[in-house]
Amino acid sequence: MTREALGRCQAVLPEWRGIDVDGFTFAAPKGFSSLTMGIEAKRAVDPPAVLYRHLAGKENAILDHASERAVFELLAERGIAARCYHYDDVCRIEEFYAGRTLTADELYDPGIQRRIADELYRLHQLEPAELPELTFFELLHRQWGDMARTVLVDRRSELPVEEQELCDELTAIYADETLEKVMACLPDREPTFCHNDTYHGNIMRLDTGELRLLDFEFSCRNHIAFDFANLFAETVMRHGAPDPPHFWIAEPQYSVSDIASLVGFYLDNATFATASARSAALRTLVAETEQMIPLSDYMYAMAALPLALQPIQRIRFVPYAHQRFARFLAAFERRHGSANQSM
Repeated sequence: MTREALGRCQAVLPEWRGIDVDGFTFAAPKGFSSLTMGIEAKRAVDPPAVLYRHLAGKENAILDHASERAVFELLAERGIAARCYHYDDVCRIEEFYAGRTLTADELYDPGIQRRIADELYRLHQLEPAELPELTFFELLHRQWGDMARTVLVDRRSELPVEEQELCDELTAIYADETLEKVMACLPDREPTFCHNDTYHGNIMRLDTGELRLLDFEFSCRNHIAFDFANLFAETVMRHGAPDPPHFWIAEPQYSVSDIASLVGFYLDNATFATASARSAALRTLVAETEQMIPLSDYMYAMAALPLALQPIQRIRFVPYAHQRFARFLAAFERRHGSANQSM
């Protein structure tokens, strides 16, 4: 993998040519929608490092290749995504950001919230070409439903016995009835271009102090409130439990005030005729964000299942998906009550 990635980088980066593989350091590969690996030269060359993203063969993409490329190239052109050195059907080679991803606790810092809100506002103003008419959750259901069925039904016997016992309840996740519940959680707002995976691990704090959004593989049409709702989604994860599966999902620590703070910073980018109009917009968007919070549990449950058969992962993804999906269903019942019985 490292030699293949380096060869592709050297083909497009002239100053990297002629340097042996020992002249570079390679970060451990990671990723969900596509495999990524940081590569850094040990000598002074331009660029000094890149992020190599392997695209060939991935089955869990939300967008087709042409649409995904159009999205990324527009974001790179506008300075929202990293500079792109090369893009083809096999890989994408990007500028390497020097810095670190945010911690969950940093999401509560007002200064960081403001910078996140500003980046999201810039992103939401874009209209990439070739976006499908279907919205994010419709695409997710279509693209990942079959993969979930493969894990939960066709290859169930490959899972540990205790995980096989969870599969029956999880098969509902790819049912059309579940999609109906998901769509019932969407606000009455025109969909627009969104990031759709805004948790703290997808936000980089550069060494310069700037913030940058990362990983736009899920970016397509959705409701802007989901980009606020999903920001705090992974703050509930707790690791290190003594008994299997060695993690649990805690109750959220964030409050409506935290959401209102983020949304307020976002609306500072917009112009309103009156203060009361801005207040009304703030109330509406906060309410829509609360309405969409359960959809993070649904999304992460669906996203986890294709990983369940890969033993290199740190946690067991069937128990994770089971907990997340149960949280979504419980939240849906609390909000919609008996009104959903006909679904």
